[in-house]
Amino acid sequence: MLYFARWKTVLIWLVVLAGVIMAAPNLVSQDRLNAMPDWLPKRQMTLGLDLQGGVHLLLEVDRADIEEERLRTAESDVRQLLREAGVGYTGLSASDGRVQFRVRDEAEIETARSALEELTQPVSTSMFAGGSITELEASEPEPGRLVYTLTEAGIDHRVSTAVSQSVEVVRRRIDELGTTEPVIQRQGTNRVLVQVPGEADPQRVKDLIGQTARLAFRMVDTSMPAQEAANGRPPANSEVLYSVEEPRVPYLVERQELVSGENLTDAQAGFDQRTNEPIVTFRFDTRGAQRFGAATQRNVGVPFAIVLDNEVISAPVIREPILGGTGQISGSFTAETANDLAILLRAGALPADLTVIEERAIGPGLGADSISAGQTASLIGAVLVVAFMIVAYGQLGVIANLALIANVTLIIAVLTLLGATLTLPGIAGIVLTMGMAVDSNVLIFERVKEEQRQGRSLIQSLDAGFSRAMATVIDANMTTLIAAVILFYLGSGPVRGFAITLAIGIITTVFTAFTLTRWLIAAWLRRMKPKQIPNGLATLVPANTSVPFMKARKLAYVFSIVTTIASIGLFFSMGMNYGIDFRGGSSIEIQALDGEADVADVRDRLNALQIGDVQVQEFGSASDLLVRIGASEDDEGAQEAISQAQAALQQDYDIRRVEVVGPTVSSELATAGTIGVLAALVAMLIYIWLRFEWHFGLGAIVTTAHDVALMVGFFVISGIEFNLTSIAAILTVVGYSINDTVVIYDRVRENLRRYKKMPIIELLDLSMNQTLSRTILTGVTTLLALTSLYIFGGEVIASFTLAMIMGILIGTYSSVFVAGPLLDLFKLRPGTFAEDDEKSDAEVASQTHPSRQGTV
Repeated sequence: MLYFARWKTVLIWLVVLAGVIMAAPNLVSQDRLNAMPDWLPKRQMTLGLDLQGGVHLLLEVDRADIEEERLRTAESDVRQLLREAGVGYTGLSASDGRVQFRVRDEAEIETARSALEELTQPVSTSMFAGGSITELEASEPEPGRLVYTLTEAGIDHRVSTAVSQSVEVVRRRIDELGTTEPVIQRQGTNRVLVQVPGEADPQRVKDLIGQTARLAFRMVDTSMPAQEAANGRPPANSEVLYSVEEPRVPYLVERQELVSGENLTDAQAGFDQRTNEPIVTFRFDTRGAQRFGAATQRNVGVPFAIVLDNEVISAPVIREPILGGTGQISGSFTAETANDLAILLRAGALPADLTVIEERAIGPGLGADSISAGQTASLIGAVLVVAFMIVAYGQLGVIANLALIANVTLIIAVLTLLGATLTLPGIAGIVLTMGMAVDSNVLIFERVKEEQRQGRSLIQSLDAGFSRAMATVIDANMTTLIAAVILFYLGSGPVRGFAITLAIGIITTVFTAFTLTRWLIAAWLRRMKPKQIPNGLATLVPANTSVPFMKARKLAYVFSIVTTIASIGLFFSMGMNYGIDFRGGSSIEIQALDGEADVADVRDRLNALQIGDVQVQEFGSASDLLVRIGASEDDEGAQEAISQAQAALQQDYDIRRVEVVGPTVSSELATAGTIGVLAALVAMLIYIWLRFEWHFGLGAIVTTAHDVALMVGFFVISGIEFNLTSIAAILTVVGYSINDTVVIYDRVRENLRRYKKMPIIELLDLSMNQTLSRTILTGVTTLLALTSLYIFGGEVIASFTLAMIMGILIGTYSSVFVAGPLLDLFKLRPGTFAEDDEKSDAEVASQTHPSRQGTV
């Protein structure tokens, strides 16, 4: 294990060197990078809006467009219902917000009224509130002439629905761009606020967001030349559309759609195998495939048009029926435009056009003061962790610190290479990764000490320590990696940012623990030729502990059950203090009357008013700020908060605009996050079940669910505002807890194989005592980093780090006092695993409980 071939040594250091080279540009300003030679890497890690700011777009839904679309739909509904009822009519037209027609036969007037009665039925405006509105009002100015007029309430409802749908479609489109964590929220009655970090081309974002992406497949009308129809009057059921490409060619296209984009299940960019040109391949759902297949069977030899936002992308001739439900769109695409079109089609069509009415650059949400405080706190935390490892392990601590520095460097390098966006939740992932990286080294070093206490030589102890710790480290990290992957694919926003950072950190941790650390120790052995494991500067945990953890299991059961039930009860009775991200609130744009605006000063003034959650960020020029205030319980409270804020700021700032903003966390995003966490728990259960036994898998899931419940209770009792970063804090606890639990379970499994005659209570006590030093040392190092962030990181991230500190404490408690005792509760017994290296109880006593032999 400690021998390295020359090629392995070269490969290890090439990876580390590549990481340093890729991460190095993040330490240099952009101006200095631009002055360096072009052959040097210049790509920097993308920082999120909360760390560096980004592009700000304010989009507006076109009310007139919504009204026109609703009017066309109403006209189509009237035509269809009258046809089904067999009523003859004339003069059907839609204009000026109303649809009107005349019934030919007076005897059919009542029949027409009955047939169209459903158009004037009230429609529900809310699933929960139970409200309803009428979208069309019927009137009869003269006998036989029926008029259906759009109501203002109906149009308001349609606009509101369109804005809500647009928020979700825009979110999906932006998420497809990469791992950015955008701010997308409703603003006012017909606007959508979009803030996107990390995208170098604002125009591309605008194009991607602004395109309606309404895809349809229609037959080409061959009854008359398209140019003649364009110059004259096209048939009633057809219209003239033009090609996307220049020069724009007219096409006479039937209005009826064969299949729409709603029937698409997937769209991907690719290349035509014959021409090697970029294309977009698509796949229909079952219904769409059937309709498209039937239409192409009936129209062999006739061209059909692929129409995107009323422009013809292409109009191929149907050579043979297309029955497979798949096809491709070709045109003058580049690789990027083909990919963008695929993104648009996958994300779905916007219900209406979005007009960009404002575009600005904004500053970081945390503010320069908070970022500076965070950097100072991170530096202090790093120094504390480094010092602690040296105190605990001496020369081995130095090696562990070198591996930790390399690990963080590799994480930054990979994030830079992938173009991933680092935000506060991403930093939480890095903090958790640092804890797991230290944990891997602690596991190895503690195992080496155990082997040497059993009489092995130093080299034998190191070799055996690495070998025996490998399974534990891989199991713990693999379990967390599975959770991270599932969270990335099923979650969105901050969940994805946390997941990708954590996944990268796990991979780099395993690499540094079992390659770089081993190489450094091998080099240390060759150079220093030690005879014993070097001791630390202080003994933090005794070598052989015999704490009777299982004696407290009944008390732990009662405590955990009571606190869990209480947490759930408090959640449903009191609820959490949701921040702006979940509840929405008010947005105030201010401008300094003289000089530059002061983010910290404004934040302090508003926090002193105690009007709720306050977020302040730079907006546009150096004199502009954007202030968000959390929603109140009622409209009067919200107005009072705005009035107090205006009064506190008006002496030095001009209040330029006040608007109501919707929540950043939509129901869809929250649902996706919840599903992601549940799916991750199920995946971890399956993995642990396969690697261990069902007792372990169920125990790990119950323990994790217990930790999440207690964290929810902590948020309720403490009153800390629950926002996007709080989700990252809970995910951190889940990752830390499952890692801690798997380490203990791995030792239990090993002892079950070795000591088949030992009672399960003693075996569990033995396992937890054997891993106690690792549990304490890992917890302390992680808490040192978090405590420094809490004390020195500033008030903006104080609640975030406090939640993480509490989560680490909860996770440490549960891994010892919940996870272990659950195995006894689930009737796990010795003999579950095959015999590996069975020892007698006397041998166990001599190795693990020296106090029984009269020594201390």
